Amino acid sequence: MTDRFPGARFAAKRLLGAALVLLVLSAVLYALFYVVPGDPAQLACGERCNPAQVAQVRQQLGLDEPTYAQYLHFLQGLFAGRDYSAGTSLQHCAAPCLGLSHQNDQQVTTLILEGLPATASLAFGAMAVWLSLGVGTGLLSALRRGGATERVLTILTLAGTGTPVFILGLLLLMVVCAYLQWLPFPSYVPLSQDPEQWAWNMLLPWLTLGLFESAKYARLTRSSTLEVLAEDHIRTFRAYGVSERAIVTRHALRGALPPVIALSALDLGSMMGGAMLTEQLFGIPGLGRLLIDSVRSVDLPVVVGVVLVIGTAVVLANAVADVLYALADRRVVLS
Repeated sequence: MTDRFPGARFAAKRLLGAALVLLVLSAVLYALFYVVPGDPAQLACGERCNPAQVAQVRQQLGLDEPTYAQYLHFLQGLFAGRDYSAGTSLQHCAAPCLGLSHQNDQQVTTLILEGLPATASLAFGAMAVWLSLGVGTGLLSALRRGGATERVLTILTLAGTGTPVFILGLLLLMVVCAYLQWLPFPSYVPLSQDPEQWAWNMLLPWLTLGLFESAKYARLTRSSTLEVLAEDHIRTFRAYGVSERAIVTRHALRGALPPVIALSALDLGSMMGGAMLTEQLFGIPGLGRLLIDSVRSVDLPVVVGVVLVIGTAVVLANAVADVLYALADRRVVLS
């Protein structure tokens, strides 16, 4: 049955592999943050707590059990939820439960869900920018190869690749907001509150990340397109008198897109946690900002939860990238 649907079998194998990687990732993260640092109960209680108070916190958080039992309870919270002691009562944390914040007693899942929309909107908006600019620039370079246009675009893409994203964001703020005064300085507005103001205030963050990543996509699109243009079937099209523009846009681009699609999925997953500097620069209350604040306050459950969510996004993005690449190039499925 599966031989008749090789694409479904390929996707199932990739998703199963992703699930195993996530299980290993959760174990490694739990060990790094709850076993290696020392006493998480002391970190949660604070330096001024006496031994009796630390012991009470350890019991409330379930840290007085063996390490393997703690990890099993952690997994139980992810899939079925769990209860936490809150004085004389129990506080239920519904699945997927990533624990309780040491600083404000809020559920970590709630804090992550509050920051996730901002990070997701930043990542998807930046992806639209880098795909539009990167693929368009790469195609133009392939069409004008050997000319002055290609040399100028190559210099610009190299400059974009070498410019740190934080510097690029500062330059955009100074030029667009301070010098030209085309836009006010960004102040994040939720999409649900005012879609128009949300878009205007996200424009510079999108451009910052999008311009930084577009240089990479321009180089990838150019090299992939030129590689396809050197194949035999392209020579046949030229022999039949098909215009160079039609060859590039209709035929070469189709063969050059698979690596671009795969890399886009990977970068989108990485962007969920890799945009911390941009979020800090533009005051976006996303996962990156939440992670930095949690590290500063040594709020281990929040740190573990955010890192696990970011890791999950990266692992799933890898699996999706493999599936998309296979859909674009059927040779991957059959190999």
